[in-house]
Amino acid sequence: MRKTYKLYIGGAFPRSESGRSYPVTDSKGRFLANASQASRKDARDAVVAARKAFPGWSGRTAYNRGQILYRIAEMLEGRRDQFVDELRQAGASKGAAGTEVDAAVDRWVWYAGWADKLGAVAGAANPVSGPFFNFSTPEPTGVVAVVAPDSPLLGLVSVLAPVIVSGNTAVVVASEPAPLPSVTLAEVLATSDLPGGVVNLLTGRRTEIAPWLAAHMDVNAVDLAGALPEHVRELEDEAAGNLKRVLRPTGDDWAGEPGTARMTAFLETKTVWHPVGV
Repeated sequence: MRKTYKLYIGGAFPRSESGRSYPVTDSKGRFLANASQASRKDARDAVVAARKAFPGWSGRTAYNRGQILYRIAEMLEGRRDQFVDELRQAGASKGAAGTEVDAAVDRWVWYAGWADKLGAVAGAANPVSGPFFNFSTPEPTGVVAVVAPDSPLLGLVSVLAPVIVSGNTAVVVASEPAPLPSVTLAEVLATSDLPGGVVNLLTGRRTEIAPWLAAHMDVNAVDLAGALPEHVRELEDEAAGNLKRVLRPTGDDWAGEPGTARMTAFLETKTVWHPVGV
């Protein structure tokens, strides 16, 4: 009997509340396993877990968050062969699969290095006319829902790492046709130092789960990197209900230089005035 892979919510691996699953096949149509098919209730549970984890995660020092992302990179590298096998099942050649896994490890390390530098780059000491200090500092926006692209490892890491490095928590809808690398990444996260609830991963139908997350009143932002083009406008309309930040699909080359745009997209800027000499 083939394994049925579970969801990852609040640091645990529950079955879908609906009891549903769907078959996962390789690039040649051969059956590999079953993946849980998340429901609206599972999406709500994931948001609750992300909100519960947010104060603790955002309250950690930037240096500590960077340490944890480094640890994730180490854990991922330790399971390199498994990721290579899963990417080959999804259609990548052996060489391309190995290159993607190595790039995903490097991507975690790259974002980890930004953890304690983001405040200095995105913040500022503002020149003002008067006896005041004026500082602008970046703060995480809260719970971010991410529709992951169909690049099942490097693309996923490229949209997830910038969300959590700055102190946000995430609810991720994994690649629908190739969810196994995403589930394996969830196992890496669960055995690293990342607190439960910081990342919650749902497998299933994007067209079913994404609208509920876009409309959820306790989600602060959505990244539509993996949304189908014909559904982007619908998801934006749903997100407008509580003025969510929306990051539209940008046609990223996931193997290219990541830049800082995905980190700053989910930051708020707090400006503080303080009298001089007091």
